[in-house]
Amino acid sequence: MKRTYCTVCDYPQTACVCHAISPLQARTNVIVMQHESEVNHAKNTVRLMRLVMPNMRVFVGETAEDFIELQAYLAQASKPIYVVYPSENSQTVSQSGAQADSIIILLDGTWRKAYKILQSNPWLQHYPAIHLDVEHASNYIIRKAKRPDSLSTLEATALLLSALDKTLNTEPLFAVFDAMVQHRLSAMPENIKARYQLNDKEVK
Repeated sequence: MKRTYCTVCDYPQTACVCHAISPLQARTNVIVMQHESEVNHAKNTVRLMRLVMPNMRVFVGETAEDFIELQAYLAQASKPIYVVYPSENSQTVSQSGAQADSIIILLDGTWRKAYKILQSNPWLQHYPAIHLDVEHASNYIIRKAKRPDSLSTLEATALLLSALDKTLNTEPLFAVFDAMVQHRLSAMPENIKARYQLNDKEVK
């Protein structure tokens, strides 16, 4: 039987997240450089982010040639620009002095693919790098990750926006995220679901 999809969120009707969608207006411009392998991934959280923040921009690719349009956009930008990636030279938001009225660039993909994007785009080194001071494990319990502090792109964005603007309510991002996670869990066989929930308890 053919699946029917919601015309708003584009998820299957049985996994529709529209009830959890509410818009988020942030002063920070969010840009995502997304690896092409993530675009049609079922657990792609950038897809959820766009439902909550329709003004964010997503550029898909890996090499510098794939991001020519993005480079042109940044070249004419008047706001401070930061690349979100942990490294020896990166700083936390507070250390960098970054403000809400800025542009943040996130790399969406596995650690390996995000690193490949970074290495294939040396022009990103022209911008200061920032990272999150992660204190808690990810709530993305339906995804397997080698590190308990591995965050989905949505979670990282929400935490960064909160760090940049203490007055901003990022609950809309977490609400739609939780709706997607719960739909996924409810569709799992009980024995598989119990395994994920056990892993979740272990990292908390």
